[in-house]
Amino acid sequence: MIYTTQIPHVKAPWKSAVTLGKFDGLHRGHQKLIECIRKNKKEQWQTVVFTFDVPPRSHMLHTPPKFLLTYEERRTLAEEFGVDILAECPFTDELMHMEPEQFVKEYLVERLQTGFVAVGPDFRFGYERRGNPQMLARLGAVYGFGVQILEKEKDGERDISSTYVREELEKGNIEKVNTLLGYPYFTRGEIVHGRQLGRTIGVPTANLIPPDVKKLPPNGVYITQSLIGNRLYQGITNVGYKPTVKENFLGVETYLFSCDEDLYGQEAEVRFYKYLRPEKKFASLEELKEQLHKDVETGRSFFEK
Repeated sequence: MIYTTQIPHVKAPWKSAVTLGKFDGLHRGHQKLIECIRKNKKEQWQTVVFTFDVPPRSHMLHTPPKFLLTYEERRTLAEEFGVDILAECPFTDELMHMEPEQFVKEYLVERLQTGFVAVGPDFRFGYERRGNPQMLARLGAVYGFGVQILEKEKDGERDISSTYVREELEKGNIEKVNTLLGYPYFTRGEIVHGRQLGRTIGVPTANLIPPDVKKLPPNGVYITQSLIGNRLYQGITNVGYKPTVKENFLGVETYLFSCDEDLYGQEAEVRFYKYLRPEKKFASLEELKEQLHKDVETGRSFFEK
């Protein structure tokens, strides 16, 4: 897959099948759009996901974003979903003030050589969000590209959206989050040295510090699986500051079942499956140890179902 932070320039005779949007989370609704452009691409066509490096709202309000997927995580998943080109366009003031017709002519027609576009019914583009799917279809007829407007993917009566995923994540409803995404929610990072207190109480752990832009579930203990190298380990994970030992950074600490290897310095992907309990300050390490062993038993039972 080609990844770029610039506007791609597809050169004839190649053309592209394009979908546009924010694509934070690459949830089931996004996957529906990607599958549509894959099915409609022709010979010598490339599938293009066109998105932005920051959400437009964050750019306008000057607020630092928190993402369901980091840039790197989104690139990895997009490639797995069969995307040929992922373009994370810088959301500049120039782009924000570009008229919809100019955006279509300069970006879709002249640069991307677009032959087909798939968007959702709420897609908006151009200055003051004046462009909509119906305008896109009219301009497609003028410039010679097809447009398909896909209905939203549903969860019951509600549309699946990044906002919906965020709401459920903030509640700790991990199982619902995973249903909306179509894959387990995860975070990645390098395994780093902690205080090694876990070893002293018989529960050695792997610690990682997620990127600042990553949106994490609420602080607490979760049933997880961790992908390290090409091996998948079952375990339980604490998200938070570990109040019993007064840690001063937000971390992800995982006890891996049936693992006694030295994993420091390796990349880990921690996948969340179920919320167990809130993070808690215990009166002693012995009390913490007792609770962790209960959590481990609950975690093992979960995977034995």
